[in-house]
Amino acid sequence: MTRSNSMKFALPCVVLVSMALGLASRPALAATATTTFGVNATVQSTCLVSATAMAFGTYTGAVATSTSAVSVTCTNTTPYNVGLSAGLATGATVTTRSMTGPAAALLGYALFSDSARTVNWGQTIGTDTVTGTGNGAAQAITVYGQAAASQYVAPGAYADTITATVTY
Repeated sequence: MTRSNSMKFALPCVVLVSMALGLASRPALAATATTTFGVNATVQSTCLVSATAMAFGTYTGAVATSTSAVSVTCTNTTPYNVGLSAGLATGATVTTRSMTGPAAALLGYALFSDSARTVNWGQTIGTDTVTGTGNGAAQAITVYGQAAASQYVAPGAYADTITATVTY
């Protein structure tokens, strides 16, 4: 074999061996790039309020008591005040509430923030409201009601509607 023929034969062999040993067995190289981004939000103070009915039952002329639960849910650390309206009866105030019955008859009652029924619950912040601080969960606050004795009004059904307002 001549030198030029052996070169012709050797060159393809070298290429094939090189490919078999190195080029063909190497994994493909992968490139990566990264970045970062910020994430943010602003939490707004908020409160929700709900309440259960207050039922005095059958009034017989004796003192009648009852309770209601006002449930307040505010964002964590949000300070709040709960006020109770005077109700819908003609002439009612937060200290002289009344339920209206047959022929516009009135049955007086009061709402208190303490179980001894001595602290009137009204709607003036800093005077007669109930304060709290939200924790993100529902907080139950008891409203104590009392209908005074010796009210001899017309028989029948009496009712009123109180609005609970949360200021935060």
